[in-house]
Amino acid sequence: MKRLLLLLFSCVLFLQPYCQAQPLTSEESPVTLSTATGDIKGRLLLPANATTCPVVLLIAGSGPTDMDGNNPMMKNNSLKFLAEGLAQKGIASLRFDKRGIAGSAAAGKEESKLRFEDYVNDVTGWIDFLAKDKRFTGITVAGHSEGSLIGMLACQSRPKVKSFISIAGAGSPAYEIIEKQVAAQMMPESIRKEVADINRSLRNGKEVAQVPAYLQALFRPSVQPYLISWYKYNPQTVIASLKMPVLILQGKNDIQVKEEDAMLLKKASPKAELVLIDKMNHVLKDCESTAPQQQMAVYNNPSLPVNAALMNATVRFVNNNK
Repeated sequence: MKRLLLLLFSCVLFLQPYCQAQPLTSEESPVTLSTATGDIKGRLLLPANATTCPVVLLIAGSGPTDMDGNNPMMKNNSLKFLAEGLAQKGIASLRFDKRGIAGSAAAGKEESKLRFEDYVNDVTGWIDFLAKDKRFTGITVAGHSEGSLIGMLACQSRPKVKSFISIAGAGSPAYEIIEKQVAAQMMPESIRKEVADINRSLRNGKEVAQVPAYLQALFRPSVQPYLISWYKYNPQTVIASLKMPVLILQGKNDIQVKEEDAMLLKKASPKAELVLIDKMNHVLKDCESTAPQQQMAVYNNPSLPVNAALMNATVRFVNNNK
């Protein structure tokens, strides 16, 4: 059961610097976003000798992920390397520690007080931060996995964002994903029904007082308010509301988010560009197989480069909308 719950909330990225062999000539500096509950720390990476350029705001997926894409269990420097790859192509980026994580630990809230909208508001704050900087010709918001939905919601209220990129973003509401993952783990019908019943209550805004011990990690009382706030949003409805150009990127060998998720997003936003990438898995690297053993070998190998097609599509899209 513990393994199941870890799988349900695992959403990590792994990639390596694009053009890794080239020396970095970009300029990186620390930046801070002040919020009511504390400061959120980020890093602004600028291309070498650039007076003006487009900028990408990078949003990590779920879990205790820091600005570089790392978590306590695994170090991959995914977002750091992605930012460096963009800088090599003349594109600036801003990445940040999520509230409550690493340098932004002071901005954390008690779990019972945290809401999905807190993450959305943080992103809108960073968008406003970038919008004031005259060096940037245009802002692109790029969210990976859970960060995709967060980014979509932030873009709804920020017309200065010129484009949005969903990278391995879910196409269904969170409660549907959890229930599908439970079913995929071959859990007994009784447990699947319990999960569905709890989700039904949370979707209606009602917390559940009695949760079985084996589901506490997923539905403990202190996390239920957050789940209620998260369950309100359907990625298909949100992406359909966006007015700016949209790029949907999805790896064909992703075992966490499927091609069908990308197709759902595309159907909801017909004008969006969809790029399905051969061999790329959820951690944005090439993997020859969807077999768990091979996937995990890729997840844990920071020497592998970022998928070239992913980087090329991102650079092209950003430059077309700067």
